[in-house]
Amino acid sequence: MGTQARIVFYARSETEARQAASRAFERIVELDDALSDWRADTELSRLNRLPPRNWHPVSQDLFDVLAMAQEVAQATDGAFDVTVGPLTQLWRRAWKSATPPSPEEIEGALGCVGWKHLHLNPANRTVKFALDGMALDLGGIGKGYACDEALEALRAAGIRRALVDIGGDLAASGPPPGERGWRIGIGNGIDRASVALAYEAIATSGDSERFLETSGERFSHIVAPRTGQGLTHRTQVTVQAKTAAIADALASAASVQTDAKQKVSHFAGARLVDFRRTSSATRTSTPLGPQ
Repeated sequence: MGTQARIVFYARSETEARQAASRAFERIVELDDALSDWRADTELSRLNRLPPRNWHPVSQDLFDVLAMAQEVAQATDGAFDVTVGPLTQLWRRAWKSATPPSPEEIEGALGCVGWKHLHLNPANRTVKFALDGMALDLGGIGKGYACDEALEALRAAGIRRALVDIGGDLAASGPPPGERGWRIGIGNGIDRASVALAYEAIATSGDSERFLETSGERFSHIVAPRTGQGLTHRTQVTVQAKTAAIADALASAASVQTDAKQKVSHFAGARLVDFRRTSSATRTSTPLGPQ
């Protein structure tokens, strides 16, 4: 999924630790093969190349992620939208060439975007695109889902105290021995704070590392589904939720909307930990260790 994965956990022996880690990373690899659009040979990439207006069978993992994504899309009025694939592909080319896409290119890509044009049939686990040129991008939910599944793999292997970090999306089971949670740092400098994470997840959406600067303008890698534009304001959103998939998706949605707190509260247990929209340096979330 174009990022790195890290797992920290407590085990009773080195043998148990190696076996558990192997199972967790094998699960992450399975999901990378299903959900990533950074390679042409994944299930998602193959789906993006299939003809529209036909029903196509997909794996359980891909279907579950898409169903969850559509739930978040509906709750956020489309602020989170996995059909932004044509726009993200357009902006990835822009980052490589250091030239923003033209208004005509953005308008053309927007004509292929819209979560209501993605149809799912749970009866036979199939997916249909209703528009020509549609493509899915799961970058705002796939990493979180992989965190949740890796944590479940560890749990099945007997690990009860673990933290999974995939690209800054974090999912935790039990806390370190004698602690109330894994200490997760949010921010930097004098604004630095932390939360204790246990049996929950946290995700941060921001543009501190991936952006395009050209002709005095700064464009974030975060693309607004309604306008097709890379965000030009500096944004930093951190959401805590029961699962990393939901936290990941809600943080992405809150980055492009003003009523972020209200939208996040649609999901039981989810809450906005940090929300900043500013022209100054953004803040990041970093696992620091036990608290």
